[in-house]
Amino acid sequence: MDGNLIPETLDKYCSSKGSESREEEGIIKHTHLHEIEDWGGSKGVHSFSSDFPLYQDYTADEELCLSKPQQEQEAKPFFFFEGLNDLYLDSVSPPFQSCQQEIKKLVSIKSEITELIEPQDENPNEEKLNTFPPASFAVLKNYQSRFRRLKGEKISVPRFGTACTKAGGRRLSIDVIIRLAGEKFIQSCSQRVDDLSLLGHPFASSFIGLSSKETRDVELVECLLASTEKVGQQQFEHASKLLNRCHKLCLDKGNPIQRLVHSFYESLREKIDLQTGRITSKVSGKQQLFNLEEAVMSPKPNNLSFHKEVPFSQASQYTGMQAITENVLEAKRVHIIDLVIMNGSHCIVLMQALVARLECPLEHLKITAIGTKSKQKIEDTGKRLMTFAQSMSLPFSFNVVMVKDFSDLSKDLFELEAEEAVAVHSSHLFSTMIAWPNRLECLMRVIKSVKPCIMVVTEGEANLNSPIFVSRFIEALFFYGALFDSLEDCMNHDGPNRTISELVYFNQAIRNIVVAEGEERTTRHVNINVWRAFFARFGMEEIELSKSSLYQAKLVVNKFPRGSSCTLDMDGKCLLIGWKGTPVHSLSAWKFI
Repeated sequence: MDGNLIPETLDKYCSSKGSESREEEGIIKHTHLHEIEDWGGSKGVHSFSSDFPLYQDYTADEELCLSKPQQEQEAKPFFFFEGLNDLYLDSVSPPFQSCQQEIKKLVSIKSEITELIEPQDENPNEEKLNTFPPASFAVLKNYQSRFRRLKGEKISVPRFGTACTKAGGRRLSIDVIIRLAGEKFIQSCSQRVDDLSLLGHPFASSFIGLSSKETRDVELVECLLASTEKVGQQQFEHASKLLNRCHKLCLDKGNPIQRLVHSFYESLREKIDLQTGRITSKVSGKQQLFNLEEAVMSPKPNNLSFHKEVPFSQASQYTGMQAITENVLEAKRVHIIDLVIMNGSHCIVLMQALVARLECPLEHLKITAIGTKSKQKIEDTGKRLMTFAQSMSLPFSFNVVMVKDFSDLSKDLFELEAEEAVAVHSSHLFSTMIAWPNRLECLMRVIKSVKPCIMVVTEGEANLNSPIFVSRFIEALFFYGALFDSLEDCMNHDGPNRTISELVYFNQAIRNIVVAEGEERTTRHVNINVWRAFFARFGMEEIELSKSSLYQAKLVVNKFPRGSSCTLDMDGKCLLIGWKGTPVHSLSAWKFI
């Protein structure tokens, strides 16, 4: 099989950092607060307290060890309208026939980090074949040039007939398995006669060095990709046959690849049933009775396990709270408007930092939590925060603002005081509102009227807002592949907390991306460049995160046993947090000009 047919963008892979986490003892003195499983009682609030407080005395001489930006940012005056699909999408995905030109446009995009992802041409004088893969999977061929990789140790993704090597005997990451499967799928597409012939290729002779388990994993993902292509082409009978094959190979409690594929399998099956009339949208809607918003607000141990055992959320929380603390240093009265209070764990971090201020003691902290549902759970969060504040002798008040939706929000609801410094905190909210542009714009106008000194925003760093089904499916496969990989490394294989994270939280999001359309599709992550263009429309400018804030992220990540796999990178003034090179979260800070 001619190597020239292989997509060049699938040649190299950035994996986890090989270096072990450095010992941070002696850098900073800190107070240890013991963790307690449930912080519902007067002592339980300490369960969110860390082994290292926020601080303000970091010096520029200390090493951050953050990777350099991978690419120069280009000035694109109309990027907002391209990257966010005008932010306000059509109600449903366009039919497959109308997608081909859009995907070809994606293929024409040149990588801005070609030195990392494009292989050296071993035969420069050899004529290259102009074989083009099916249009629906051109996006897979060009995946890496559109989805930025975070800097880290590079692992080569082998070509056919070459040896696959792994450093130190480690398992191949999910990302590498998906890339191998994508390469194999594109190759198979140019040769297969019927839809199922791709399953008959001898993988062992194609990827020398893969174990039998890894070979089966590649085959499983390739089968999923083939089924997705057929769904995109509305060839549902063929797609069902391929899904049946997937179902025989994957288990919801198998290895991480099997778990990942099982989640996408279930969503694809439901999408086919909807498209073919086997079930109605009403029946499909009833399958999603789980209230994700209420679940993330619960302080129960199984809901907190992901926060405690995987680095992402803690790294973003401590960095974000450090940024807020630095911007209210001289304020004696501080008002935090929290757009998504959840279980309040980040507020605990902020309280500790504010109480530790010596030069300007805090006279009062007010937190206003905004919600559209689950008022009782928000109030319960407020009670727990009040208990914690009292334990630290911190003057504190907690207000709840309930609205039907964010278009009903107004400045008058916040009980603002002239002498207080206002900060806004948003965690994974803005992307969920892309389907409701009027509400999103209303929220931004209200935030602007409040005149906060800083707004800290955490969002998923992925491109899951495409109206093209196959495009967002592949983006989601890589994005959630990184999350499933992190669970495999950080949580017990058969632990109930991991099962809840996968089968409840991740499955719900994957189902929403694959099955839902229009306003029902709320999982619409976009990358930081898109948010930059959007916030600029409202007169906002990005604030550079201080070295103290960035060092907080490093301290948190190094605390975890597998922290070396959590990648930290700067994109301009924004912090990107990823797993083995795949971006997962972005954290940025903003102010009005």
